[in-house]
Amino acid sequence: MPQFPQPTLTTGRLTLRPLQESDATVVAGLAGDERIARMTLRIPHPYSVDQAVDFIRKTAEEWSGDAAAVFAAVEHTTGRLVGTVGLVLEFAHRRAELGYWVAVEFWGRGFATEMARGVLSFAFERLPVDRVHAHAFGSNVASCRVLEKAGMVREGVLRRHVLKNDHGQDRWEDAVMYGVLREEMRAS
Repeated sequence: MPQFPQPTLTTGRLTLRPLQESDATVVAGLAGDERIARMTLRIPHPYSVDQAVDFIRKTAEEWSGDAAAVFAAVEHTTGRLVGTVGLVLEFAHRRAELGYWVAVEFWGRGFATEMARGVLSFAFERLPVDRVHAHAFGSNVASCRVLEKAGMVREGVLRRHVLKNDHGQDRWEDAVMYGVLREEMRAS
């Protein structure tokens, strides 16, 4: 269990820092894009500023309560928020679940992989976890590729695992499961 303030992490192009309430308008605007909501489990569309404020406040509480570590990913050169990345922490089982989203205008530029690698390094260097897992929708080929490039191993598929509702239409999504162990990250 971390006994330190949530840190700020640095990657090649990004600063990964705790979210701040002043980020709420930008987070709502970027994460509220329908294309983000379509490919994520927990981001609604539309996504209001009030919902973003609630989310940001919750992330601070979750860090204090050893439940999660969520970071705003900010581009070094422009100071622009690129997305968020985080870990849901389960210290009783020495594991965490990785999740992220990247603003549409930054897609295809390697930011998601960089964010994932930064948080995976943090998890295995600073937290008492031995495994990090993640999932992506089967239709989200780009996210599956991100997890693989970040060093995670495809472990299986949960067929028709999520029922998404888009514009009043239900659709099933498979969940493609990925995981990485502490010793595998050291080896890479």
